[in-house]
Amino acid sequence: MAESAKPTPQLELFNSMTKKKELFEPLVEGKVRMYVCGVTPYDFSHIGHARAYVAFDVLYRYLKFLGYEVEYVRNFTDIDDKIIKRANEAGETVTSLSSRFINEFLLDMAQLQCLPPTCEPRVTDHIEHIIELITKIMENGKAYAMEGDVYFSVDTFPEYLSLSGRKLDHNLAGSRVAVDTRKRNPADFALWKAAKEGEPFWDSPWGRGRPGWHIECSAMSAHYLGHVFDIHGGGKDLIFPHHENELAQSRAAYPESEVKCWMHNGFVNKDDQKMSKSDKNFFTIRDIIDLYHPMALRFFLMRTHYRGDVNHSDKALEIASDRVYYIYQTLYDCEEVLSQYRGENISVPVPVEEQDMVNKHHSEFLESMADDLRTTDKLQQKLEQQKKKQQQQKQQKQKQQQAQKQPEEYIQAMFALETEIKNKISILGLMPPSSLAEALKQLKDKALKRAGLTEELLQEQIEQRTAARKNKQFDVSDQIRKQLGSKGIALMDEPTGTVWRPCEPEGLSSLAN
Repeated sequence: MAESAKPTPQLELFNSMTKKKELFEPLVEGKVRMYVCGVTPYDFSHIGHARAYVAFDVLYRYLKFLGYEVEYVRNFTDIDDKIIKRANEAGETVTSLSSRFINEFLLDMAQLQCLPPTCEPRVTDHIEHIIELITKIMENGKAYAMEGDVYFSVDTFPEYLSLSGRKLDHNLAGSRVAVDTRKRNPADFALWKAAKEGEPFWDSPWGRGRPGWHIECSAMSAHYLGHVFDIHGGGKDLIFPHHENELAQSRAAYPESEVKCWMHNGFVNKDDQKMSKSDKNFFTIRDIIDLYHPMALRFFLMRTHYRGDVNHSDKALEIASDRVYYIYQTLYDCEEVLSQYRGENISVPVPVEEQDMVNKHHSEFLESMADDLRTTDKLQQKLEQQKKKQQQQKQQKQKQQQAQKQPEEYIQAMFALETEIKNKISILGLMPPSSLAEALKQLKDKALKRAGLTEELLQEQIEQRTAARKNKQFDVSDQIRKQLGSKGIALMDEPTGTVWRPCEPEGLSSLAN
């Protein structure tokens, strides 16, 4: 008798406030309220953004898998110094530019199969709520106005820097703003900025102006999720100043304000330096998916635990692409083998050995995910086992007549393994939106593009190699194979002829782990 699957382990998440993993228990049973800081849409998004939103998409999907009703809010900061500057340079309005890049961002998220959040508010639609929150902070004596600007007074909030753990004398004003000598404390930060000539503005009790960066998320998270909610997330660069200031603002206005779990993802680095637009050392999502399948990028980002830093390299992307191709090819082969049996009423149970394997994989997957979303390569190990079974079946099939079918128990085992792997890939957001056949074709097309080849040129080289082998010019045939291998094209000689598939360019295999 097969062992039954273990119960689902309770989810533990690392809380940046307490600096430790904690059992996740939502405030309201069966419901999760989650806020993730969104982009400032003034340009195409880079893969650092993809890192954050893939990480929280995995969390979103897993919470839904666990049966929670999730209210997921991710905002757009559609008014900002950078947007204003870029709009002026482009000769268009702030609204036009930000809306255009919001749409581009949403296209990128769809390519990466990030599920749409429940709500995606824009700052400019919430000016009224922002003004109300600033007014409350001022009424509580935690902010002051000067010449149309309003600043938060950090000296009035003893809990300041409790999230980041910084010392006030080590504090910096923040990367988005210049130090204002009028401030009572250099660490005080803007809640409201007086209007400058030629900039968008809104009327307020302090005169015309626009909101500061940090106040926006405090106002929108409270509006959609309340003053106390379950999860607040973003990149670890947001711990200070953005989330530190958010926490201060929210509690200064409403002392009961609380986030149960602060979560932060690691960076994407280029040559061990954080990738960012301001440093001009970034690759956009579009840059990457022009050459690699979007699921290869998603897999690349997920291979490192969400709290760790990912080091970008072409080699790492090649390896990720190869892994995704392997997964899809294995599942496609499985579909092909099982296609003739679908719809048949096979009454025998799944064999004990295979059912134990499925149950073990299911339990290990849940244990990994429950441990602070530890996405690993265990899935590939299971696929390799499945691949061996398919190869065994193909060998058996060649020995039998076409009309004959495989033993029913073996077919049931294959169905069980296929279902298990597809379910887990779906939870991770890695199942292709198209058919597996179409996804494999797309992966091959990207590989040809990276190799600087077309299908026609590749077939010419395959034919040249075939002719060389026929003429016993094995040095020539080996050279063609090696040259293609160095470009990420693997040739495989089969009874029906030579076929090809994408691969890690030769010399990269040592970096796979």
